[in-house]
Order: sequence, then structure tokens, then C-alpha cells
Amino acid sequence: MDAVSYPDARVAQFVTTNFVPLRLPFDSVPYAADFNIKWTPTLITLDPDGKEHHRTVGFLGPDELIPSLLLGIGKSFFESEKFPEAIEALNKLIADHPQSASAPEAMFLLGVAKYKNTHDPMPLRHAYDRLTAEFPGNEWTKRAFPYRLIG
Repeated sequence: MDAVSYPDARVAQFVTTNFVPLRLPFDSVPYAADFNIKWTPTLITLDPDGKEHHRTVGFLGPDELIPSLLLGIGKSFFESEKFPEAIEALNKLIADHPQSASAPEAMFLLGVAKYKNTHDPMPLRHAYDRLTAEFPGNEWTKRAFPYRLIG
């Protein structure tokens, strides 16, 4: 990633704007054991308290790295029950990177975040419908399958 992704101006701008990046060797003691790092590169999105919310292992080019990092931001907000912020991050990922590998999970989580924010079940159905249309064989579409019964 040093040769391709990190030097990309979009990646550099996104990371410096949204993260406090910390780079450690994969065998750094005690962090490698504390965070169960077995391969490089491993990117972990932590919240301000050091709790892990998202992890990627292996190379990601710039066009997949940014959406993966956005997913990490969305998941951090989602898991902290900051649903409006999660919705904003997930909407941005889907709008800016609709065909990325992170988009299906973002669509699923967006439906759940909207439901949790409003207690209206229709966003779950909308998430299923969109996943079915755009990512029919994806694991997140399969996980949303029960939502077809809503409405």
C-alpha cells in the first residue's frame, strides 16, 4: 500500500481529515498481540476509547481503501448508537462509492441505522430491495432476506 494507496492524494487527504493514523510494524509488541494482527497490512478503525469497530487485512487500492475506511467510520458511529452520524457516513459511502466492495454492507447497516433512529421498519425493507437490485448474490443481501416481509 506504500507504493500505491498511501501516496494517492485522495487517500492522504481522507486519512488526515478523518483519522489519527498510527503505523506500527506487524510484530510490534504488545500491539500485535493486543489487536490479534497476523498479516500485513492490517487496518483497524478504533474509536476514541480504543475499541475496534472495523478491520481490513491485505492490500486495498485507493478506490477500495476510502470506502472501507468510510465503512469503519459508519460502523464506529453505529456501534456507539450515534445513528444520525452513522447514517451520514454510510450515505456518503453509498453515494460516492456505489460499486465498492464496502457498499453492500453499508446499505445493510444504513437500513438498520435508520430503523434504530426512527423505529420505522420501512428502511429495512428499502435496504433489502436495493441490495436485491444492485447486489443480488451478496452475503449482505442474504442477511437482509427477512426484511422482504416488511410492508
